[in-house]
Amino acid sequence: MPKRNTTFALLLLTLAALAIHGYHPYAEDAEIYLPGVKKLLNPALYPAGTEFFQSHASLTLFPNLITASVRIGHIPFDYSIFIWYLASIFLLLLACWEFGGICFGSTRARWGPVALIASLLTLPVAGTALYLMDQYLNPRNLAAFAAVFAVNRVLQKKFARAVLWIIFAAAVHPLMASFAIAFCAVLVLMDAFHDKVRKPAIAVAAVLPFANFFAPPSPAYHQAMQFHISHFLLQWQWYEWLGLIAPLPILIWFGRVARSRNLKNLERVCYAAVVYELVYFVVALIIAIPERFEALARLQPLRSLHLLYLFMLMAIGGFIAEYFLQGRVWRWLVLFAPICVGMFVAQREMFPSTAHIEWPWAAPENQWEEAFLWIRQNTPINARFAIDPFYMEVPREDRIGFRAMTERSRLADANKDSGAVAMFPPLAEEWWEQFQAQKDWQHFTKADLLRLREKYGVSWTLLQESETLGFSCPYENSAVAVCQIVP
Repeated sequence: MPKRNTTFALLLLTLAALAIHGYHPYAEDAEIYLPGVKKLLNPALYPAGTEFFQSHASLTLFPNLITASVRIGHIPFDYSIFIWYLASIFLLLLACWEFGGICFGSTRARWGPVALIASLLTLPVAGTALYLMDQYLNPRNLAAFAAVFAVNRVLQKKFARAVLWIIFAAAVHPLMASFAIAFCAVLVLMDAFHDKVRKPAIAVAAVLPFANFFAPPSPAYHQAMQFHISHFLLQWQWYEWLGLIAPLPILIWFGRVARSRNLKNLERVCYAAVVYELVYFVVALIIAIPERFEALARLQPLRSLHLLYLFMLMAIGGFIAEYFLQGRVWRWLVLFAPICVGMFVAQREMFPSTAHIEWPWAAPENQWEEAFLWIRQNTPINARFAIDPFYMEVPREDRIGFRAMTERSRLADANKDSGAVAMFPPLAEEWWEQFQAQKDWQHFTKADLLRLREKYGVSWTLLQESETLGFSCPYENSAVAVCQIVP
């Protein structure tokens, strides 16, 4: 366990990471995960469209965990998820600090992995559409630190504790836990068997049980998958391929250097990571090439790169700290200051219309968020909305989730509900029907919205700028108007 000074330093780095990377509680996949929590807290919410987030919620204890913390702690929801978010960063950095001690031993080498991960927390992972850690609370953030702790325990041969961390990861995110299981299995089996031919075959066995996920894709499912090309390796850009291939020679080189310096645990991790990546690369190719395997893409084998990137960057950080930065403070500043500035600028470009840190006590700066908050506070709890299915791609919207922030139902969208379909094919037909009903939204007339009211029972809409179409709009700002759909 870390000493008091170490804990304090990790807390400071947690706050530094927050300052660099920001916090956006309702962005991106929060649209998928937070409604499940809010539904548990208030079952009256979301009377329609629950299938597009409950499908995820039903496979994880994440909503139950957050709900319990809100109720037991009597902490407001927004404060609770903010505390959980900070805790997830702290625990990931603690896991990195442990890794540095296990693989390098020296005090300064411990801080190399911590500093590099804290600086690159929102680094994209090749073409997977993942970051090392997201700017909002979600199950992946919790599974990330649990996975690193599990591998640390395997390196120490404390297998019972490793299993406990794996169980926790599986409880909050089964898919990400499966990658941790595979990585730990490769480590254990490489220790037990020295036959290099058998290693890949053994690792493949870790992913074969998922074969029963196969089901022939429907046309509607195929359409949903077009919004998630990150699942298909052959549709990656060249620089995304570079992010896939480059770790292999890096890890092999680090493995050789680790062997020459008698860093046995680091050597084990590097070579295990190579085998791990090769196995999932083969699986990804198998899924990508024959079209009939499209439905298997929901296994998302390339998301295995998330764990690989964590360990690769921790190895790099440890080597840099031990053999280059050493005890010279100016070297640490020269290396990490530009990285931190670059990551900060990148985050501001991603969320240009939103406060960099959306404090739970602060009013929103984004005009879309202002409208979302007004909807939460002023519309009936059973209201159902029709909005642009591509609303997350609208300039100044900053990919903030409508359903998560407003606590209101809406028709299916293109970005996030198609992701639910990608994981749960039975939702495809319903999603496709609703998506098609909103086709050509930019040219919708009053008659089109009245048609949606008649067919789906929508009673409200969110229209951009001054396009009120003759409806009564009790809230309006320079970006959007909240309007009632009435004949």
